[in-house]
Amino acid sequence: MNKPEDQEAKAAEERLMASLRPTRLADFFGQKNLLSNLKITLSAAKARKEPLEHILLYGPPGLGKTTLAHIIAGEMGVNIRVTSGPAIERSGDLASILTNLEPGDILFVDEIHRLNKVVEEMLYPAMEDYCLDIVLGKGPSARTVRLDLPKFTIIGATTRIGLLSSPMRDRFGVVHRLEFYDEGELGQIVTRSAKLLNFGFNRDCALQLSKRSRGTPRIANRLLKRVRDYSQVKHDGKLTKEIIDEALSLMDIDLRGLDRADRELLAAIIQKHEGGPVGIETLAAIIHEDVGTVQDVYEPFLMQIGFLRRTPRGRVATRRAYEHLGLKPKPEQGSLL
Repeated sequence: MNKPEDQEAKAAEERLMASLRPTRLADFFGQKNLLSNLKITLSAAKARKEPLEHILLYGPPGLGKTTLAHIIAGEMGVNIRVTSGPAIERSGDLASILTNLEPGDILFVDEIHRLNKVVEEMLYPAMEDYCLDIVLGKGPSARTVRLDLPKFTIIGATTRIGLLSSPMRDRFGVVHRLEFYDEGELGQIVTRSAKLLNFGFNRDCALQLSKRSRGTPRIANRLLKRVRDYSQVKHDGKLTKEIIDEALSLMDIDLRGLDRADRELLAAIIQKHEGGPVGIETLAAIIHEDVGTVQDVYEPFLMQIGFLRRTPRGRVATRRAYEHLGLKPKPEQGSLL
């Protein structure tokens, strides 16, 4: 059981992370194409004085899907209700949420691909016709009652859009994919976060940290906090690129942002399976992770930087992965890289 002080520390950590989230589109860095399209969507809805169409945001974790949902609500001047797919277990849970919405409100559903099938099908008429069909009673005496709902907007977020059923995807009028951020964009994000934390941070330090953030703002902000802690404890708050190197090396994060788990995954392919191909289930078992974690957390970035390839036969480590780990590919393996 967690001690009260541990729970308080965790709550304080969560509040701090939430405080670093931008609340306006003007403060949201990166995702330029998405923001351009989103601004048009918001402006058109405001001009018509209508609720937004349903919006689907997808991409790897930590790129800003939840943040964007809150920003959209703020820009539209409406309330937002936050839930997740696994949290809505029964149709009654969904009915309770939907009937308490006000006109124009936003319902943000994280991990929407994990909605219960019965709940998902109940959501279809709510999204299309703004009504809810509820079955009262059982057997021959059962009857259906239709409840009218206010016009609202669902913003769905998912890391695995392929697991979302086709009927559900088709009901979203606006679909956007979030991409990994480049080093310049992450540098802007950590500079803004450092300012909010009252932590001195120059441009060189920002770029040094952004190089190791895996293209992900959530990771960048987490590393910033750890670097701040290290700087205050070991160097009286002083910060240089060398101090950042010391702090991140202590955390086992290398110059490309790979941590120990990433390197273990690549080493498992190279050293235990001669570079691949190796099946995802086998790979997950070797590094003691579930398949979903490997697919959603590790693979996207490793493929983005060219260290890993997916093939019909399994995962293959590329020449870049060998070079990064200081290993030399076998002659017979070279043709596959």
